[in-house]
Amino acid sequence: MMKAKKTTKFTAKHLDKLIEEATTDAYNESEQASGFFAMIEENLSLPFTTQMLGQSVTVAKIDLTGRDQIVAICVRGKATQAIPILDLPMPDPPPEGVEWIDAYRRWCGN
Repeated sequence: MMKAKKTTKFTAKHLDKLIEEATTDAYNESEQASGFFAMIEENLSLPFTTQMLGQSVTVAKIDLTGRDQIVAICVRGKATQAIPILDLPMPDPPPEGVEWIDAYRRWCGN
């Protein structure tokens, strides 16, 4: 069984640079989350397929909830579900732009 990787091989220094870029001119957590959302939406190659609970799902888009949580909109057949991006397993190889998700995870303390 293939195990999905949650983290990739980006250095702490590289992730810290991305965090600084995403949060520049952001004055509170809400604005910082919006900054990460913008960078992830702009840089993450979509759609991509990953495994959730042993099933293949397509990550169709990224969204920001009213509570400033970044979620992946996952689709399988006619079913659609928002999964917190912090909980989203990454496929191997991961999609382009995944370093922004890793930077967001680091910023959130994960």
